[in-house]
This record gives sequence, structure tokens and C-alpha cells, in this order.
Amino acid sequence: MKGWDHTDWGDTFNVDVPLSEANPEDYDALLLPGGVMNPDSLRMETDAVAFVEHFFESGKPVAAICHAPIMLIEADVVEGRKLTSYPSLKTDLINAGAEWVDEEVVTDNGLVTSRKPDDIPAFNAKMIEEIAEGQHTPA
Repeated sequence: MKGWDHTDWGDTFNVDVPLSEANPEDYDALLLPGGVMNPDSLRMETDAVAFVEHFFESGKPVAAICHAPIMLIEADVVEGRKLTSYPSLKTDLINAGAEWVDEEVVTDNGLVTSRKPDDIPAFNAKMIEEIAEGQHTPA
């Protein structure tokens, strides 16, 4: 897997468990990192979308920052939920039935969302809190 460093390719990282071998039952929570390219590519992978859906069906905590909520739209899990994202996704999220707000961090029944890298400290703190709480009632 290759990272992105602002305007050019970044470091390369080994993948611990390929998606084809990953079982969502083995995980207590899901973190969807931001960036533009990764969420946009992942939403076209049916296995990745199904992986995300599992966490919502089971009430496990999910955290998504920046452009990552595009995966939540693809998984059809935002309707009726309050969340935030990078501002360019606002219209997409509203059209998918979400209540979009411009706040540093938003929590809705185990779903934690934030807007941008500046929000990471608040995002991390809230994500840890939600993971500590464990499973929530599936929405």
C-alpha cells in the first residue's frame, strides 16, 4: 500500500491482512482514514463496502475523518445520522439523508466523524471513548 504526501506519493507500507482475508467479526471497531483517493477507490470495492456495512449492522464503533464518509454513503448507512466531513462532501451527505454539521468532531450512536487533519486530536479522543464503550444499539 502506498501513502500520499500532500501532492506526491509517500511511503510504502505492508498490509497486515488483505481485505479478501479480513473477517469483520475479528475486529471491535473500524477507522476509516481520510484523503481523497483511498475512500474514492475503496467505495468501488464491494468487499470493502460490505466490510463497512457489517460494523453498522453489529453496532460496532466506526470512526471516519475527512473524505472517508464517502464510504458511509456507499454503504448506505448515513440516512438519519448526524455527522461531519471535509466540506466538499456536505452536499453528498445531505443528499444521502445525513444531517451534516460543521463541527470539529461529531458522535452519533458509535459513529465518530471529523472534518480535517486539524481535528485529529479531538477525533482520536472521541474515537477512543467510543471504542471503550463497545458495541452500540445498531441504528
